[in-house]
Amino acid sequence: MRKPLEITYRNVSKSDSIETLIREKAAKLDRLHESIVSCRVSIERPQGYQQSGNQYRVRIDLRLPPGKELVARRESGQGEMHEGLRKVIADAFQSMERQLKKIKGKQENHTRTNPSQTDAEQTGLVVRIFPEEGYGFIKTLNGREVYFHKNSVIHNDFERLEIGTGVRLVQTAGDKGPQASTVQIVDKPGSRVSKKQQADVEVPEGCQP
Repeated sequence: MRKPLEITYRNVSKSDSIETLIREKAAKLDRLHESIVSCRVSIERPQGYQQSGNQYRVRIDLRLPPGKELVARRESGQGEMHEGLRKVIADAFQSMERQLKKIKGKQENHTRTNPSQTDAEQTGLVVRIFPEEGYGFIKTLNGREVYFHKNSVIHNDFERLEIGTGVRLVQTAGDKGPQASTVQIVDKPGSRVSKKQQADVEVPEGCQP
């Protein structure tokens, strides 16, 4: 997960056991889909139910690249205070897990049905990069923009990337379009990518270094 897990409480006392449960569930999501950017969990007890202690709302907001947001909401009913809260948390995470599995299944199916888009090594230039978010876009020699995540950049070289950096990439098919499974720097703006290759990959206006 690119950003640390965020947990917020509203009209609910913070509990170590509940916090541990949430972190365990979030870690499971992180293992399920390696490209998760951020995860926020909100726990709320509506004011009208503060005295009875048996009504909770849990919301999970998950961000996936490029700019995809998933939301899971669950609300508890009757039950003892912490037992009820633990169940609604588990139900919310189960709902989010189903959404992630569905997305992952679509990605894998798209890859299987489009083999021509995978395994071919290509050359391109970085045309957009978002260091804080941990991802960017490469323009290949055939003019296609390909998304990449920092985890796909080998040798931990993500921080070396900038607009105009020449790279080699292996392309695969993602839920929102082409993405790079492997990215390797061939040079900082310039020499190892030939002048012809740089001319072929036109960097959009406003993206010049």
